[in-house]
Amino acid sequence: MQIHNLGFPRIGAKRELKFSLERYWRGESSQETLLAECRNIRKTNWQTQLDEGIEYLPVGDFAHYDHVLNTSLLLGIVPERFRHSSDDNELDLEFRIARGQAPSGCQCAASDMTKWFNTNYHYIVPELSDGLDIKVNTPRLLAQIAEAQQLSDKVKPVLLGPVSYLYLSVAKDVEKLSLLPQLLKGYQQILTQLADAGINWLQIDEPVLGLELSPDWQQAFKSSYQQLDKGTVKLLLTTYFASIDHHLELIKALPVDGIHLDTVAEETDMINVIDTLPDSWVISLGVINGRNVWKTDLVSVYQTLLPLYRRLGERLWLAPSCSLLHSPVDLAQEQKLDAEFSSWLAFARQKCTELALLKSALVKENSDAITLYSAPAIARRVSERIHNQAVQQRIGLLKPEDFHRKQTFSERKAIQQRELNLPLLPTTTIGSFPQTGKIREVRAKWRRGEISDQQYQEYIRGEIADVVAKQEAIGLDVLVHGEAERNDMVEYFGELLEGVAFTQFAWVQSYGSRCVKPPIIFGDISRKQAMTLEWINYAQSLTDKPVKAMLTGPVTILAWSFVRDDLPRQQVAEQIALAIGDEVAELVANGTQIIQIDEPAIREGMPVKQSLWQEYLDWATAAFRLSAATAPSATQIHSHMCYSEFNDILEAIIALDADVLTVETSRSNMALLDAFEQQAYPNDLGPGVYDIHSPNVPDVDWMVNLLDKALDYVPAQRLWVNPDCGLKTRGWPETKAALENMVLAAKALRAQLQDKVVS
Repeated sequence: MQIHNLGFPRIGAKRELKFSLERYWRGESSQETLLAECRNIRKTNWQTQLDEGIEYLPVGDFAHYDHVLNTSLLLGIVPERFRHSSDDNELDLEFRIARGQAPSGCQCAASDMTKWFNTNYHYIVPELSDGLDIKVNTPRLLAQIAEAQQLSDKVKPVLLGPVSYLYLSVAKDVEKLSLLPQLLKGYQQILTQLADAGINWLQIDEPVLGLELSPDWQQAFKSSYQQLDKGTVKLLLTTYFASIDHHLELIKALPVDGIHLDTVAEETDMINVIDTLPDSWVISLGVINGRNVWKTDLVSVYQTLLPLYRRLGERLWLAPSCSLLHSPVDLAQEQKLDAEFSSWLAFARQKCTELALLKSALVKENSDAITLYSAPAIARRVSERIHNQAVQQRIGLLKPEDFHRKQTFSERKAIQQRELNLPLLPTTTIGSFPQTGKIREVRAKWRRGEISDQQYQEYIRGEIADVVAKQEAIGLDVLVHGEAERNDMVEYFGELLEGVAFTQFAWVQSYGSRCVKPPIIFGDISRKQAMTLEWINYAQSLTDKPVKAMLTGPVTILAWSFVRDDLPRQQVAEQIALAIGDEVAELVANGTQIIQIDEPAIREGMPVKQSLWQEYLDWATAAFRLSAATAPSATQIHSHMCYSEFNDILEAIIALDADVLTVETSRSNMALLDAFEQQAYPNDLGPGVYDIHSPNVPDVDWMVNLLDKALDYVPAQRLWVNPDCGLKTRGWPETKAALENMVLAAKALRAQLQDKVVS
């Protein structure tokens, strides 16, 4: 039996990658320094895995920005607009594609970014076109293989497979599958070079096998793997995030040497899988949850695996369910968690240890050690800390009418317009403004007890006053308080909810250098106290313009947290929705007229299989409506979504019944609004007119052009003007310039529309 890993967190135990990248982007370190720091992170990651018992080290899972972008660079697939610049090095090319800008200053529209299946990780979408030009570039991968071989003679390169890569890409003016033959030529060159490098096993990731693929895409798998000559390299076909039982007949015909199955995400009929697949194949089972933080009940896993191990012997491999990219790095760093709670948890390093313990128990057929290890996991299920009878009773009393507002959108809109008197094409932002180093420093001092609560509150009030003044000077119509008090849009609310715990260092990568520290939902959820009221009331006292209150929605809090696994996710979402609804009611009672309940994660929470979507969407949209249902008709409810494919879930988006929906559309040049050609969006819509994840400042004409395109889908009376997302990660100079241009663009288009009316 072999134990292996599909990938390890690339950010470093103390977010070393984040800080190295940002120093380089600011021009404070050299390329040589960044690359050396990245080598150190990789070496530490490999040594950690070896120390915990991993036998086959993953290589190629590390990325400066994103592993899908790595695959594009490996194949030499670079969109045309990035080819012509003064930058002549691969590293800055990588950052131009991902961010629209490199340290040398070249600016252009960054490649699109979207969610990696149903996770909160974002990948850079490959851009393909007719006449696909493949120029395989393997030195970076081969160098990393050589680095790993200095530590172990068992290294396993990780490569996103050709069919999944093609499926996840966008293709301009050409059918994607027509590009497969050219793409396979590039993969063949990579395979040949890996064979020449003496590689024994290649982990070739094909996560789209978890989807319900059309016949054309199923045929693409057959033709691709039959065409590839793997030579001496053994292929471990790797799937995750869903079961692949529905594709067994397809998979068994592929000329590979083994398969990895995620046994955590969905139930898998293991006996049928083993009986169906070739007797010569390695069967790798992902039995440790790579996407959550709970300690594994190894005894239960052992009891399931023992008969399989007796049957398969050395053909059985063990691994996490998916890459540990989605897990925090090391529980040993957490010094403030109480002993009982800490005993319930396992991070990436500890999950490697779990695999080693499980292997030892199976080989020895002795479960004593894992019985002792698993005791806390079993005790958690009955702990009094996780149950709240009042919350459970409240959920039990919910009625269908509790999930809906009392009047229709058209009735609400008329009332809201009389109350708010907003202009045509009202301008606003998504909520957050730049979190400066000074803000983070003051918050850290407050958390360490170095300044008093009063001193901290006075500082935040000063930041709010400054943000309100800047927005008024810019000329925005609907203001926000800027969220200076918030470390993260989910973590902030989680800290004010019962049943939620927090860590010091449980960071995971969201994209590039962006890391998040998800809350841990361990018990029944309720609101401790008012969460936003003080700050919103203060901001509103400073201006006659409406200040929009900012809340994070129940589905997003659910999706961006590590969630308890002893309750259905629907029940957890309803508990959160009631808590958010309590905050809505209190804001309304204190005079707030506009409340935004963000749900950027509603798309990513969907199951991988389309046949399971509707059940999820029904309860997810209901949870959002439950959170907003207490708002009277005069209160305008906004929501926000970003980096999601809307075409698949348009009916669900409409079912949210938000008065105003703001969405990310600028990277796609408003292409995401194509969904509305099939079904018009009935409420107000704010398609983002500039990409806040790029430091570029768009000019006025660019934004006017985007708004003109939006008018093809949304009448002017229902169109809002706003950025793609919150401005937390941006600097003030670019933020001010971009928002000033945005207001000018709105005014220019208003004038055009008024001229048309007059003429």
